Amino acid sequence: MESVLERPDWIVLGIYFLALIGVAVWVVAQKNKNTEDYFLAGRNVGWFVIGASIFASNIGSEHVVGLAGTGFESGTPMAHYELHAWIVLLLGWLFLPFYIRSGAFTMPEFLEKRFDSRSRWFLSIFSLVAYVLTKVSVTIYAGGIVVSELLGIPFWYGAIGVVVFTGIYTVVGGMKAVIYTETLQTVILILGSLIITYLGLQEVGGWGQLRETVTSVSPDHFNMWRPMSDPDFPWTGLLIGGTIVGIWYWCTDQYIVQRTLAANNIKIGRRGAIFGAYLKLMPILIFLIPGIIAFALTIQNPEVFNVERADRAFPMLVKTLLPVGLKGLVAGGLMAALMSSLASVFNSCSTIFTIDIYKKLRPEKSERELLTIGKIATGIIVVLGIVWIPIMDKIGGGVMYQYLQNVQSYIAPPVTTVFLLGIIWKRVNSKAAITTLLAGLVLLVLRLGSEIYYQPQINSGEEVSGFLFQFATVNFAHMAIFMFIFSVALCIAVTLATAPPNYALIKGLSFGTLTAEDRAATKGSYSTVDVVLSVLLVVIVIAILSYFTG
Repeated sequence: MESVLERPDWIVLGIYFLALIGVAVWVVAQKNKNTEDYFLAGRNVGWFVIGASIFASNIGSEHVVGLAGTGFESGTPMAHYELHAWIVLLLGWLFLPFYIRSGAFTMPEFLEKRFDSRSRWFLSIFSLVAYVLTKVSVTIYAGGIVVSELLGIPFWYGAIGVVVFTGIYTVVGGMKAVIYTETLQTVILILGSLIITYLGLQEVGGWGQLRETVTSVSPDHFNMWRPMSDPDFPWTGLLIGGTIVGIWYWCTDQYIVQRTLAANNIKIGRRGAIFGAYLKLMPILIFLIPGIIAFALTIQNPEVFNVERADRAFPMLVKTLLPVGLKGLVAGGLMAALMSSLASVFNSCSTIFTIDIYKKLRPEKSERELLTIGKIATGIIVVLGIVWIPIMDKIGGGVMYQYLQNVQSYIAPPVTTVFLLGIIWKRVNSKAAITTLLAGLVLLVLRLGSEIYYQPQINSGEEVSGFLFQFATVNFAHMAIFMFIFSVALCIAVTLATAPPNYALIKGLSFGTLTAEDRAATKGSYSTVDVVLSVLLVVIVIAILSYFTG
């Protein structure tokens, strides 16, 4: 296997890694004195770093390659998910004030403060299992492919090398190392990808020529609003089901929310979320559009621009469009995407295990001991990631990999319901919360189990009578809607059928239990600029949704 990089590219890539090591060493030299330092960077991080970290955590190498591949193959429908920038605003304006007010380190801990320990235990264990089987495995697998393609080394070497390198600075430096290296990685990732977009548009003949070339072959390529009956991208599923998944991911998942909890007050955390929301708009321009550009180039000049598979669209652009030197910069961007998302999930897993499981079982342990356990937990997650590599290598292109990608649509509805209703309605009690979470788990198992059972029939297109087959074949985004409706109805029913919670114990954790001081503090935590920037972002999202209609 031959590397696409030449000597100047290696020099650029080397400079990037030296800068990364420099940042990591600087952070490690400051030392972590306690768990707040290690897991939340001392709650003293600025809005710019928080926003950059939110973006970098979200963008893994599988995101870059996969989104470009989707743009190549299907066009703009998946832009719906990138326009979840407005949901990042929800994190800052709706959810974050309650999280910071609670003083929680983790999302499971917040559930315990709002409901009881059962919800905390459920979400802790469920999150850890889901992280290892989905986020860790998918990121490592996709990253191994990217590294091996770029550097011309075997898959195993690439995967293990990146896991070990990322694991070292995550274990030693904790959240500070993760969040500050992600700031550098965000800059490199955006800069490198913008160059790809610019050169691609130049090559294809500009935006107008791009649209003309693509729509002559695929009229719906620039249409985000596919029919409800579309088997892959129904607009109802993407808009409504996607929103349900988006609220879970952006507003309740430790993986993302932990960044905003590193702020020392609501104002800084919210501004970090606003900045992160603007950055979230970037993937359409720097990943999705390049995929469409690659599609256009294969139409215009198939002899030079040849893409065997959709997920090779982005690497093809790197190989064919970039001059020597810039390839190294883009390679650094792809490596940044991989390492930032990997470091984030390592740190989030460690935080949940240490705070929500170990500390609950051993409450007498000192801060120093918890710090040690946090580092050990991170190391264990790194090892589990490495152990999982050969499994992902075997199933990476198969059915299970697709299930791992879709499973978030089934995870999201009950979790979104419990957090959302718990914040907006003080009457929701602990019985309703745990019942909703457990019922959601049952539905998740039923859905995945039925998909596996009927996979031969689904693949062959054979129709089978019966409810279970219909249940297995509902579009995954539509399934998220149905599961959310069920979860909300169940949560409300159980709430009304059981005794209300002790409102004194959940003071400040729901709108109905806010004190006058809480309301005053919230009102003083934002300025006119924050409001204007948030409204402007929503306008931009609506404009993009209106533009891509075919």
